[in-house]
Amino acid sequence: MSGVDLVLEQLSSHASVQHHFIYLRSLEKTEIEGSFGVKYFNHHFFLKPTRCARGASREQHCPPRNDRPLMDCLICYKTIYGQMDSNPKPYIHCMQRPRITAEMLAAREAECKKVSYNPGAATILALKTR
Repeated sequence: MSGVDLVLEQLSSHASVQHHFIYLRSLEKTEIEGSFGVKYFNHHFFLKPTRCARGASREQHCPPRNDRPLMDCLICYKTIYGQMDSNPKPYIHCMQRPRITAEMLAAREAECKKVSYNPGAATILALKTR
């Protein structure tokens, strides 16, 4: 499952979300290679609301709405050999574009640092053997 798919799944399960959303475009996407098949991803993107109700399937044709604001989303997660890892838990934050604040952006950055690669972390190569 990709990060965008996970965000869409979480968004559609949220009680306050009324509309079905579709992926619009990426603003920033970073990928950091760790060791032993580990990669760290940060993906900032926009989702666009559609005229379909929440829970619509991908196969359904859902015309986009231009009278509603875009959803600004960020997901940070780790994969091991291409599979999303649940430790640490992926960080997801979405907010309607006009409602996002500088404080929210700072909090996002801080949360993503908890999920992201730490070059000072211990690795197998750093272990001492006798």
